[in-house]
Amino acid sequence: MATLETSTKVVLGGARGGPDAPTLRTDRWWIQPVATVSILTAFVIYSTWAAFQNKNYYVGANVHRDLISPFYSPCLTDHCVPGSSAGFILHGWPLSPALLILIFPLGFRLSCYYYRRSYYRAFWWSPPSCAVADAHPTYSGETRFPLIMQNVHRWFFYFGVLFNIMLTYDAVRAFQQPGLGWGVTVGTVVLVVNATLLWMYSLTCHACRHLFGGGSRRLSAHKLRARFWQFVSPLNAKHMNFAWASLIFVALTDVYVRLVASGVLTDYKLF
Repeated sequence: MATLETSTKVVLGGARGGPDAPTLRTDRWWIQPVATVSILTAFVIYSTWAAFQNKNYYVGANVHRDLISPFYSPCLTDHCVPGSSAGFILHGWPLSPALLILIFPLGFRLSCYYYRRSYYRAFWWSPPSCAVADAHPTYSGETRFPLIMQNVHRWFFYFGVLFNIMLTYDAVRAFQQPGLGWGVTVGTVVLVVNATLLWMYSLTCHACRHLFGGGSRRLSAHKLRARFWQFVSPLNAKHMNFAWASLIFVALTDVYVRLVASGVLTDYKLF
């Protein structure tokens, strides 16, 4: 008795693309890739500029505050602004302390499954949208350098969790008002929201879901892992939302701390 073929073979390196007309769609399908390019480009430009500034990243005891930009936390060099140091000091680093740490959250986002889809479509048009022809004649997947490096995403996830812990600590410290006691300011709320969004971005990550449920043939045999997997699985559907919200807000957090540190804004006390 003949058996039916139940699998579809995928051939990497095969031909891609469409006919001479790239698409028959008449809607404004290009709006999403253009918006993605605009937001990601703006974030890269701003974060690069902020990382090289090496100033106005900490609001300290001179104004009764304890606020640090997420781009500079933890501050590890021997020339950190007084009060902003993480305790561990790296001597001899001549450049901005932000350059020591941004590689880890950047690597986490760059290799993120959702962001891959977004910038592959927006920057490389591979493909730019559904039912739109690919801009590249061939397809090799992520099997060659440099895209094969995307496989390090799970390791960057672990580093991302460590930075979330540090930024949560910064948010708790933001409740402290040196010389005045404990209280809540606008800066406190900003740092708490930033840490929360970053946690939600990490918890909704596919790598987080795999951490609890992956590699197990019978999840019911691992009750604790199963509970965590059941908790993060519904959150995974909101990964796109938290990816964008956390990206935009982490930049806005740096903007707020920078404006307060430079004296442009006052960090008002709420209670």
